[in-house]
Amino acid sequence: MDFQRRIEHAGSPLLDYVVTAKHVFARAKHDSVPLSGSAETGVRTVTPDEFKSAFRNHPGGVAVITAGGGERPVGLTATSVISVSVEPPLLVFSVSELSSSTPTILASDTVVVHLLGAGQLDIAKLCATRGADRFADTSIWTRMPSGEPYFPAAHAWIRGKIVNRMSAGGSTVIVVEALDTMSPDQTDPTQPTKAPLVYHNRTWHALGEHSKV
Repeated sequence: MDFQRRIEHAGSPLLDYVVTAKHVFARAKHDSVPLSGSAETGVRTVTPDEFKSAFRNHPGGVAVITAGGGERPVGLTATSVISVSVEPPLLVFSVSELSSSTPTILASDTVVVHLLGAGQLDIAKLCATRGADRFADTSIWTRMPSGEPYFPAAHAWIRGKIVNRMSAGGSTVIVVEALDTMSPDQTDPTQPTKAPLVYHNRTWHALGEHSKV
């Protein structure tokens, strides 16, 4: 079953994005606009290094994904998390086939997505370190009543069920529908503002007043 049919089957608003993309490519072909790297134009394809270089100056918010309700917990750091719908509440992220956490995440029904602030840099680094035992320190994580492992110190978290999976190159794109969330009360003046954690050009950054333009 192709991606569009899978999205239609799941009843996801992502179908709007698929239809829009198909319209854009159809219009480009009609207007004879060359698409970079296509066999039709004979232009060479973009190399992996060129593709990574293009994204190097594009920052991403840092998140940690955890899973493993009834088995050994797994966790990984990701900058691919985006929200795609509020009704229903859907988010998307991707996992690489090279990650040791991927098989457990793909086999899970639910995951916890932690949206990190600069104060949780240690968690981001821990879950980004190859070969590290990310759950050896039992003082920094616990399990939810529903069984998923999570880090309570996270600035915000979303527990959700996986509603769709799509193979994309060497990765899998995962669509998650939110079931529970925790985030600071933005209307409470006694709550200190937390600086979001961002990854940019191979370096961790904290957004704040100094970064406003």
